[in-house]
Amino acid sequence: MSPARRAAAEDAEEVLRLRQVMIDAMHSASPTDWQAASLPGLKSRLADPDGEFAAFVVDHPERPGTLAALVVGTLEYRIGGPDRPPGGLIGYVFSVATDPDARRRGYARACMDELLAWFRERGASHVMLTASEDAEPLYASMGFTRDTTPSMRLYL
Repeated sequence: MSPARRAAAEDAEEVLRLRQVMIDAMHSASPTDWQAASLPGLKSRLADPDGEFAAFVVDHPERPGTLAALVVGTLEYRIGGPDRPPGGLIGYVFSVATDPDARRRGYARACMDELLAWFRERGASHVMLTASEDAEPLYASMGFTRDTTPSMRLYL
């Protein structure tokens, strides 16, 4: 039996805390003032079991009421193309985080396994993510490969 479970609205504050763990690992210490504004929207999405947003978590075995690991994903519709089936649904993984004192126990993998099953159940044709160097071996062991398409961003 997997230690991972689907996150619920009451997990929202812990989800944000673990997201901050991930952000701090990538960018050193960063502000947390964004969390209060994010909380209502996150609670709403976690409360919708039929939506296009899902988070899977593992409860921390030594600290009741806290989470040890987190994986979040969304489903997106994309028009089909030569490299994409016409169904158009893709999964996107983000906010993969494990508390430093709970690492190397398989928790992130368990959460990823549940999220990938969720994507499959909903008909996603493929899954995308951005991997840090430290996380790339985990994703490669799960079958992910490097994407050659360059990415650009515009903040609105």
